[in-house]
Amino acid sequence: MTTRVVVLGAGYAGAGAIAGLESELGPDAELVWVADTDYHLVLHEAHRVIRDPGVQEKITIPVEDIKSRTTEFIEDSVTDIDERSVSLADGDDVAYDYLVVGIGSETATYGIEGMAEHPLTLKSLDDAMEIHEQVREAAQDATRDDPANVVIGGAGLSGIQSAGEVAEFRDRHNAPIDVTLVEALPEIFPPGDSEIQGALRHRLEDAGVTILTDDPITAASEDAIEFDERDSLDYDVFVWTGGVTGPSELSDVEMDAEHNRLQASSTLQADDERVFAVGDCSMISQGNDDVAPPTAQAAWQAADVVARNVARAMEGRPLETWTYEDQGTLVSVGETAIAHDVEMSGIAAPIRTFGNMPAKVLKKGAAARWIAKITSWSRAMKAWDAL
Repeated sequence: MTTRVVVLGAGYAGAGAIAGLESELGPDAELVWVADTDYHLVLHEAHRVIRDPGVQEKITIPVEDIKSRTTEFIEDSVTDIDERSVSLADGDDVAYDYLVVGIGSETATYGIEGMAEHPLTLKSLDDAMEIHEQVREAAQDATRDDPANVVIGGAGLSGIQSAGEVAEFRDRHNAPIDVTLVEALPEIFPPGDSEIQGALRHRLEDAGVTILTDDPITAASEDAIEFDERDSLDYDVFVWTGGVTGPSELSDVEMDAEHNRLQASSTLQADDERVFAVGDCSMISQGNDDVAPPTAQAAWQAADVVARNVARAMEGRPLETWTYEDQGTLVSVGETAIAHDVEMSGIAAPIRTFGNMPAKVLKKGAAARWIAKITSWSRAMKAWDAL
């Protein structure tokens, strides 16, 4: 009897799970891949499109170049997950025996007035293209005496990299643009320590980015954002890169009440032992009330384990537990980059925090290794210049 395994999502978790499952599953398994795009986006490099839309061809990989001929692909949006069935927006329901949920996340608005309606976000290729277009149009309408104001809300990884790309666009086109990065907490890059925070602040300020910290946004309108303490800030383009929340479409699935994300154990199993959750849509237990971070690095690691655990579950064998291994931080600021606490093959870099060309090469290398993992090194090398 054939066992059907269904994978949802074409992000890091979904694409990685497909690659692993095709190796792990036997001939009696049927593998079905469902996603709302027919390509995988190397999302942590999507900010490059803000500066140059031409890079999109290098950071989007057709699913046909990832999956094998025997894996069925369905391009559709998931609207709900029921016991042993997935509902789709346009197609028929898809039955499953085992399910891997890796459908990503949405940008959290934290209940801030107007935040769901007015800013742009960066969660897809279309989002990156829209940011590019709005920045370009704002620059065309601006003058040196009245520059365009581009505001990035949230100074985590995505916000910092987006600000760097807008600044790079400004410099390359000699455009009249002011770039402002806003963070509610006292310092940028809140997950980091003072060493990387200082290095990133230095790079951003060198790039001409104004940094406003320690004052939360309380409301957003069509052309301005308001703060708890400082005066309101007018904008021509506003990009919001706040935290993550689960997909709104899955309102009938039991999610974490605070974060709207699927809860999973360290074996990656959800409450239903035949459902596994990976990537941003999940909160994967790491013990002591800790959960794995919603990062590309975590999704890459978990995707390998979920493939093995689905195969183990089908065979009635004990499941592996997964513990996230932080292999360091790589952040780009335009054409520069910062590396912090980086490990290569288990060996720590001799300098804890460094930048310039070594950091840039490491960041390119991380993306290239991922592309090679799900396709080939030949394809990864073709994407090198865009990374």
